[in-house]
Amino acid sequence: MRPKKTRWVKCLPGERCFRPKCAPLKKLKGVCLSIDEFEAVRLACLEEMKQEEAAKLMKVSRPTFSRIITSAHRKIADALVNIKAIKIEGGCCKIKENTKGESRG
Repeated sequence: MRPKKTRWVKCLPGERCFRPKCAPLKKLKGVCLSIDEFEAVRLACLEEMKQEEAAKLMKVSRPTFSRIITSAHRKIADALVNIKAIKIEGGCCKIKENTKGESRG
């Protein structure tokens, strides 16, 4: 297996773990969402970008972006349906520098 290409993200997520309140923490299972999966969800679902545009921002190919977002959707669905915590960590990511004329937000 070849090494993963560095994925570029706008920023790290502020909150690193989300969990349901309906289950005690000791009995709760979880899923791990990588930072690049988190960024893919932000771009595709929140920013409503097309995969090609989002892939360019993350500096990966469109098929790679598709694999990242599919994996993220599967993990999020598993957490919601099966009442699991979502932990955000890991991945081969670098923070994208804010360039001139680009707004933060």
